[in-house]
This record gives sequence, C-alpha cells and structure tokens, in this order.
Amino acid sequence: MNIALFDFDGTITEIDTYTPFIHFSVPKWRILICYPFLLPIILLYKRKLIGGSTIRTIISRLSFYRRKQSEVFVQGKKYAATLNAVIKPEAKKRLEWHKQQGDLIVVVSASLDAYLIPWCTEHNVELICAELESRNGRLTGRYINGDCSAHQKAQRVNHRYQLSSFEKVYAYGDTEEDSQLLALADEAYFCWEKITV
Repeated sequence: MNIALFDFDGTITEIDTYTPFIHFSVPKWRILICYPFLLPIILLYKRKLIGGSTIRTIISRLSFYRRKQSEVFVQGKKYAATLNAVIKPEAKKRLEWHKQQGDLIVVVSASLDAYLIPWCTEHNVELICAELESRNGRLTGRYINGDCSAHQKAQRVNHRYQLSSFEKVYAYGDTEEDSQLLALADEAYFCWEKITV
C-alpha cells in the first residue's frame, strides 16, 4: 500500500479556507472588538515580518476563546458542506486516482478540525490538522500541540505513521510551509508540478 499526504489550503482547494471560516463562524461583535488588536499583526504579516503560524495562532485565540465547542463545530460542519465547490480539478482527479489504487490518503493541514473533520469524513480520508483545545465544553482559543504547519506537519506524520512500511510515499503542497512534508516523499508535487526532493 502507498500513502498520499495532501496539504489542504491551496493544494486541494482553490482558496485559503481558514480566513473565510473565521468570518463565517465568529460573531460580528467579536470581530469588531478584536480588529484594533489584530490590525498591527495583520500589517506585520503582510510585510512578511511574522509567519502564517503566528498570525493563525493569535486569530484563533481571539476568535474562539470561551466559545461553546458544540456551537463552533456545528458551524464547522455547515462550512465544510460548502468546500466541495472550491476543490481544484487536479486535486479531485488525484484523490480519486489514489483511492482507486487503494492508497491511504491523509490530509495534513494547518487549518482547523472544526471543518476538516466533517470534510475528511465525507471523503473517507484521514486527517492531521490544527485541533482546537476545549475545557468543560468551551474552547480555550489555543491549539492542542500547537499550529500544524512547517516542521510540525512532518513531525506529526512520522509520529502517526511508519512511513517505511508503505511501498511509496506521495506528498502534495503549495507553500514553503509544506517543504518538510514534501521532503518525506518518494514522489513530491509542489503546486501540482512534480519536483525532486
């Protein structure tokens, strides 16, 4: 059996799915209150002075702190139902090809479990992603084990799977944050172009 490791945003999907989910799920009053705190951080990110991992961690903290987990995950399920409309044709084709081969398919993403769990369940693929922490039914705004990007992607894959037990390892990504994931592969694709790793 082979294993195929797929980044989600920008690789499987045409768009970043994290930011639209924030707008979809976070009450408007909370966005308005938090925006003055976020504006300088957004500017630092746009000038590439801080990375995606840092800004996602801060935004998630402000967006989900003390919110009911059940409520956010219901919104996640609704949001997941909209994502099939933004799947790239080449991703759809490749996912189907791996399924026909009987390969194990794993989405490895810095995006959130609230909507990736229902999407991956619908498509019968496994998932490693950023997981929202909760206590007594309320979200803390933190991630369990931190943001799932860059070296964390490769680390979590190696922790869960014995890659040497697979005949071939495929990996797909589209940003620098996926480079360590792609380095795990026998056959890697960056922005849907085959590369040498």
